[in-house]
Amino acid sequence: MDRRTVIKNLALIIGGAALLPACSQDKAKSKVALKNIDITADQEQLIGDVAETIIPKTTTPGAKDLQLHLFVLKMLDDCYKKEDQQAFVTGMGHFADQSKKLYSKTFDQLDTKTREAFLLGIEQEGKAEEAAAQKSGDEKNAAPATPPAGKYSPELKKFYSIVKRQTINGYTNSKYFMTNIVVYELVPGRYNAHFPYKQKQAV
Repeated sequence: MDRRTVIKNLALIIGGAALLPACSQDKAKSKVALKNIDITADQEQLIGDVAETIIPKTTTPGAKDLQLHLFVLKMLDDCYKKEDQQAFVTGMGHFADQSKKLYSKTFDQLDTKTREAFLLGIEQEGKAEEAAAQKSGDEKNAAPATPPAGKYSPELKKFYSIVKRQTINGYTNSKYFMTNIVVYELVPGRYNAHFPYKQKQAV
């Protein structure tokens, strides 16, 4: 092999090696283009699993079929304040850690019933805190109550709250829902010539 061929092959190898890290980074990123938050493919999958637990696939499409996890991320990126975005990302990490702490498994490794129980526990704690805050606000003369330390961090509850709210929002505004579940008809609607009619009786 002559010197020119060796140099040419060496250049191809070096160029390919430089390209490989960039390719692996692209694969590790979220599928949806985001401006304000940085989400990895694993984090996107976690959001998808949470959304699918909220709206599972049955005889109708589930959250993943409708790509509602991507809708959640787009809404978070476009419509939420920076502090909410930061709390979401932090809470997502807490969520993953809590799954391992409680069940010694990642969320995607849990069975459906365990996933539902996990999310229900987060929701119940959040509702209990809201009720306590409301009661404290109603009792104006009473000393402000110190909320008990919960099992889940405020950021984790923020993460779950945003995922749930935007998953439902995305589902009820999806093409599937608007064309198959809610059949919208313009006012005044169709003309029905066979509508039953009773003649008014004379008094």
